[in-house]
Amino acid sequence: SNIFKRRIKKLQQLPELSMKATYPYYRSKTPIRSGNARNKTKRNGLVIRSNYAYAGRLDEGWSNQAPNGFTDPSIDYLENFIEGKVGKI
Repeated sequence: SNIFKRRIKKLQQLPELSMKATYPYYRSKTPIRSGNARNKTKRNGLVIRSNYAYAGRLDEGWSNQAPNGFTDPSIDYLENFIEGKVGKI
């Protein structure tokens, strides 16, 4: 049916929509002092990369600006985003 096809299409778009929404959130949670960490955080399709040597330390709470890191809060954000979208489909 048409309703089923529309729902499938929306579900197929969900990964890209989810990453588009999560990437700015992830960057906003990345500590900023010199700007290097945020500048070297990039999204490539469905992958977000923190491409700098001390990313692991920052994500483990090394910075007072992000004591909870940025990956775990971003995963929570992503899960809530997906739940909200799936609930509407």
